[in-house]
Amino acid sequence: MKIIRKLAKIFTIIIIVLVFYFLGYLVGHKNLVFEQNFKPTIVNTSLGQPKDIDFSNFWDAWRLVTEKFVGQYSVDKMVHGAIKGMIESLDDPYSAFMEPGTNQMFLEDLSGEIEGIGVEITVKEGKILVVAPLDDSPAKQAGVKAQDEIVAINGESTENMSLEEAISKIRGRAGTEVTLLINRQGFSEPQEFKIKRAVIVIKSVRYEMKGNIAYIKISQFGDDTSALAKQVADEIIQKNPHSIILDLRDNPGGYLDAAVDVASLFMNKGVVVKEQYKDGRIENLQTTLEGKLAKYPVYVLVNGGSASASEIVAGALKDNRGAIIIGQKTFGKGSVQELETLKDKSALRLTVAKWLTPNGKTIDKEGISPNIAVDLSSDDQAAGRDPQLDRALEEASR
Repeated sequence: MKIIRKLAKIFTIIIIVLVFYFLGYLVGHKNLVFEQNFKPTIVNTSLGQPKDIDFSNFWDAWRLVTEKFVGQYSVDKMVHGAIKGMIESLDDPYSAFMEPGTNQMFLEDLSGEIEGIGVEITVKEGKILVVAPLDDSPAKQAGVKAQDEIVAINGESTENMSLEEAISKIRGRAGTEVTLLINRQGFSEPQEFKIKRAVIVIKSVRYEMKGNIAYIKISQFGDDTSALAKQVADEIIQKNPHSIILDLRDNPGGYLDAAVDVASLFMNKGVVVKEQYKDGRIENLQTTLEGKLAKYPVYVLVNGGSASASEIVAGALKDNRGAIIIGQKTFGKGSVQELETLKDKSALRLTVAKWLTPNGKTIDKEGISPNIAVDLSSDDQAAGRDPQLDRALEEASR
């Protein structure tokens, strides 16, 4: 018993020494300070971070700002600014830091109802570019087109403006107006577009029969796309068409799951898309639904406004079905973003993988090239002509 008590005392002494050593380490390295009444407060949570990274410059800058800056400052804004700068240093237009609340706006894009002008935008080489205006949206009715560069929003230059800032400035209550200064190939100088915001209700899938050819138009891959696509597939089967035209023009993308579901309807099993991660690992995403439309020849319409999920579907059908792609080269947005919510409800949207077609072709920056290239000029649009659809109908009738 005496030996046990003696060992217990020794063990207790060791624990006390270790605790005081750790506290001393924290205080000495300014990871722990004591406020009034000796209340301990953690002030630096970088312990356990990579040892080969020197954060001393950051903390020195933080100390200088907090000790010497003569104006008012917000600690939260300083932290958010540091994170934002870190993400911007990646030079990836699709990775972003979002302030608390902006996360919700990002998710609303694909919910089927938003207030704004109905345009998908991105950042490319430091410029705010239009990916595509949504069908029947105020933006499309005003004449906004895919690949337009937005130079200014309500008179404010978009130079060095983040994607989230641009979206928040374009969005607004229905009935209010936003002015976009747009530069476009063929313009001698940027032109102003005054657009009245509206409630944008998006039904992402619609179809009609053009003679014995089924024509399906998908405007985006949103919350309702999978259910609507399955419903349309059942209706088309009843019509027993000669062939199908799938129109993905000016479709800026959306949910990956919805894209996989749509591609699955046209395939008899197989790989829809491959995801290549940082460590070189490749994950194959397989079909998810019965290939109800797999027996019909399919022709896919694309253009420069077909991006992301649209490119996944076009690439899958081209590689697996030998589908004929008609129109213009797609946008080339082929990367996977994960949305991670942080403790204060801010969020990181971070690129974590690249998309490859089933045959291993890179989509990002490369896009999907058409088998049959057909332009659609401004004169064609003004006259109500659609040579791309005309060519697709011609091919599908054979």
